[in-house]
Amino acid sequence: MIPIADDNSDRRLKPVVNGLLIAANVFAFVFLQGFGTNERVTYAYATVPAAIAAGHGISHTVTVVDPISGDVVGQIPLRPPPVSVYWTLLTSLFLHGGLVHLLGNMLYLYIFGDNVEDAMGHGRYLVFYLLCGVLASLSHVITTFVVGANPYLPALGASGAISGVLAAYLGLYPTKRVRVLIFVFIMDVPAIVAIGLWFVFQLVNGVGMLGAGSQAGGVAYGAHIGGFAAGFLLFRAFLPGRPRYRLAGSP
Repeated sequence: MIPIADDNSDRRLKPVVNGLLIAANVFAFVFLQGFGTNERVTYAYATVPAAIAAGHGISHTVTVVDPISGDVVGQIPLRPPPVSVYWTLLTSLFLHGGLVHLLGNMLYLYIFGDNVEDAMGHGRYLVFYLLCGVLASLSHVITTFVVGANPYLPALGASGAISGVLAAYLGLYPTKRVRVLIFVFIMDVPAIVAIGLWFVFQLVNGVGMLGAGSQAGGVAYGAHIGGFAAGFLLFRAFLPGRPRYRLAGSP
């Protein structure tokens, strides 16, 4: 299920911050990461759980193993970042592993972020987005050690922050119609269906990591779940309290 549009008929604010966040992600991928070819920038500013736990950057070459076949599929040359390693909890949110990774994340941010910004206001939305992203990065670090995954594998991408945005959207507009592509069919479904199924997918795959042990890697489902939980718990605190944003079921 791929979202392609939603109902914006009640949106009042121009999504300035959401547009700037999308532009920042594209700029980082194109000009700083060199479309993913600049490994020095990519791996220096990604979140490495082992480095966060140690409190300092790590010089280490990671051997990446296919969790199914057990074959070596590549190596990742980690280098200490030129800033405090804790800043990578934030900088990793603007890096991506490839063009498809970037486009997928930006599609979700473009469709759902503008409505959340409209509800929160520009400044609140920016703080909310970044806070959810940092908490998602921390969730990934914790999950890595809990499930026994490789702590030297770097994590990057806006997915954790966007998960928080999706949670806020679900809390604010559970019945808003979202147009989705399912195989070759296009249909409108309530947000609770579109986002709910996405979260179930993250949860199922996240639980699947428990049995993967040290071979767990790839998609940071811990960050997705953590970002979603943070967004759902925090979004009310970022609302300006105007009557038009009463939650579904509120008096």
